Amino acid sequence: MAKVYFVHISDTHIGPTAVSPDHHGVFPWPCADRLVDVINDLPVQPDFVIHTGDVAYDADPAAYELAAVTFARLNMPIYYVNGNHDGVALLREGLPMGPKTDLSDDPDTLSYAFEVKGERFLVLDTRGPDDIDPQGSLSEAQLAVARAEAQPDGPPLTIFMHHPIWPLNSEWMDANMLVQNGRLLHSILLPARGRLRAVFHGHVHQPMQTLRDGILYSSVASAYTQFAAWPGDVTVHHAFEDDPGFSFVHLLPGQTIIHQHTFSRPEGRSVK
Repeated sequence: MAKVYFVHISDTHIGPTAVSPDHHGVFPWPCADRLVDVINDLPVQPDFVIHTGDVAYDADPAAYELAAVTFARLNMPIYYVNGNHDGVALLREGLPMGPKTDLSDDPDTLSYAFEVKGERFLVLDTRGPDDIDPQGSLSEAQLAVARAEAQPDGPPLTIFMHHPIWPLNSEWMDANMLVQNGRLLHSILLPARGRLRAVFHGHVHQPMQTLRDGILYSSVASAYTQFAAWPGDVTVHHAFEDDPGFSFVHLLPGQTIIHQHTFSRPEGRSVK
């Protein structure tokens, strides 16, 4: 079986212009722009890039136009996951992706599959109703998609979604950031754990891994700023001292490697 490499990025939170700061004074777009250069200059070129959601901070068409221009500079295909800050129609219509097979005809759901060198990749949509945000939820239709994919036999499988499903031992994260019916998803995935590489997600703005019942769940650093996630943290706050980052993932015969990297923010585009 051929080796497959991909880059996992998330939570770029691009604004409507290149000089739009977030409400903490951090500039998202220059970080995304630098990240594209970093990926293009890697010594080993990935087969694709996966962005696990929150491409933009708000569902602003101008932000997605800027994101499309930015990520069009990548030398490889890119795929996107629907995040809680995203507008699914803007994702679907405004951001070109690599070859894929759509798994939902619901206009409010972004779910699809694609294959690379004999490996299968599944994108699930965990964006729930607005009244539970920033928590997530999987619809019955999405659970059915997961159930159909999570069979014991088949090619190696990797899953992408935005929200985590397991508590992360950070009080504020565990109260606010999880998929409400995530444990049900986990039970659905168990029959496939022999072929399931990992479940990759974003949302928590930190690189964290959870291993449950033989299934690996892996998040990635935000591409522009991080949350603090220490045990005992009861309210959300940012870890401005942490650099933006990405993961370079190796899918090898019988082995999965997740290599986490950071990069510096462009000078003059940091905090305040």
